[in-house]
Amino acid sequence: MRQLTETLTDAVLDPILARDPAGPRITYYDDATGARIELSALTLANWAAKTANMIRDEFGLSSGSRVAVLLPAHWQTAAVLLGCWWAGVEVVLHADPDAELALVTADRIAEAGDIPEVAALSLDPMGMPVRDLPIGVTDYASSVRVHGDQFHPGGVGCALDGESVSEVLDKARKSAARQGFTAGDRVLSSSSWQTPAEVIDGFVAVLVSGASLVQVANPDPAAEERRIGTERITARRQA
Repeated sequence: MRQLTETLTDAVLDPILARDPAGPRITYYDDATGARIELSALTLANWAAKTANMIRDEFGLSSGSRVAVLLPAHWQTAAVLLGCWWAGVEVVLHADPDAELALVTADRIAEAGDIPEVAALSLDPMGMPVRDLPIGVTDYASSVRVHGDQFHPGGVGCALDGESVSEVLDKARKSAARQGFTAGDRVLSSSSWQTPAEVIDGFVAVLVSGASLVQVANPDPAAEERRIGTERITARRQA
């Protein structure tokens, strides 16, 4: 039986890391730029650990803090979400004035408003920093690299928009069952992650089922049939 102190990241990653650490876990396409990035469970866990260490050590946040995540569906967003949950902080998907940190794309910095700390992501496939950031805004790509790729959770707060780890897990498992995801699936999706339901259905449900995700931004309909074959797609994210 899982303990109540287990983070959401532990709950979704531990079984995958035990079973298949090197297999593809997230494959990200941007059809507008031609980018393709693939992360194994181990690489994803390393990115999440670096993010969690950055949240704890650089920004001084602890379990129960609140972090605004204003990011699109992207492999780096996956690392951010898992890192937040590993650090025991609560993710909110809007510019909550009670948040202590906002993780945003460069074009959404202004949305962070009066949130005390802001880190901007370029989402560049080569990990390039954001140029010409305002004073006081941290560049995520430059900062996260210096942090350790192992993390030891110290506590658990709410996970997502006021919901506990157990509540999010329960919803994710029911969503995975409804969508028919299994551990052998490669799930194709182009859905957004702008609401808690979208994050649960399009991201957490895939991981908690043990499946791997093929997430496509700016999808080109002409590329879909070929992608289904080359990526061995077996399931789709259902609305």
